[in-house]
Amino acid sequence: MADATSKQRKPIRWHIAVFLAPAVLIYSLLMIIPLLGTLQQSTMTGDITNRAFIGLGNFVTLFTDPRWSSGFWNAFRNNIYFFLINMLVQNPLGILLAALLSNPTLRLRGFYRTAIFIPTILSFVIVGFVWKLLLSPIWGVTPTIMKFFHAGQFFQPWLGKEQYALTTLSLISVWQYVGVPMMLVYAALLSIPDEVLEAAECDGITGMNQFWKIQLPLILPTLGIISILTFVGNFNAFDLVYVAQTAAAGPNFSTDLLGTFLYRTFFGMQLQQGDQNMGSAVATVMFLIILGGVCIYLFTVQNRLRRYQF
Repeated sequence: MADATSKQRKPIRWHIAVFLAPAVLIYSLLMIIPLLGTLQQSTMTGDITNRAFIGLGNFVTLFTDPRWSSGFWNAFRNNIYFFLINMLVQNPLGILLAALLSNPTLRLRGFYRTAIFIPTILSFVIVGFVWKLLLSPIWGVTPTIMKFFHAGQFFQPWLGKEQYALTTLSLISVWQYVGVPMMLVYAALLSIPDEVLEAAECDGITGMNQFWKIQLPLILPTLGIISILTFVGNFNAFDLVYVAQTAAAGPNFSTDLLGTFLYRTFFGMQLQQGDQNMGSAVATVMFLIILGGVCIYLFTVQNRLRRYQF
């Protein structure tokens, strides 16, 4: 009887813990522990030698004190605008490009895929610096090109005017990262079984009607993943603005995002003195915004999209 019981017991799979341990350790050291430290520091005041717990005091100051709240809400509004431009321009454009590239009759598809995806793997320093040179009214080539096409009167120093700077940076971000949704949607389109498309053709659904009525509903889970990746990436955005406009996010903070506002708050810049506790509070608010968006997606949108998965 004892032998039968011992045979029925499942062996403890220690090898799973052994293989997971290095990844969990590295992730904890680089992500979990710094996150907990940031959350703790956001509830403190004073420096390292004289620190005191104040609870939500830093958050109250951030949202109510005009010295902090005006900059925070300006950066938050700009971040929403930055996200909407990427969401409404980059993702539909990526879907359109993927639909075109999935056409088996299109020649040089491999070349087009590579050319569109290359900007994605470029360094943000290169992208920001090159576009700043291209759009410069002094030594940039954009004015020359526009004059060649008799459109020189429409040129503006787009990175130097408040009303254009954020839109310009948003479109540069679209140009750089449109290859990500394109490749994800392209892979999703290729994963659709041929039997489904053949059945649609037998019913007379071909061309763009096939894409809208058959393919697009089947790739909705992929579109959901693209949307949440866009949300997380845009509310973490910092590098492009920092390279093109510096941490001052000029002109007159018109390109200020939560990432650049966090940088100035934590480290300080020019006449602004850095405050690590307030910087941690800003980082915590960013974390909560991203966490809230991800949770809304996982518990609402994702559950509804599961019906479209194979």
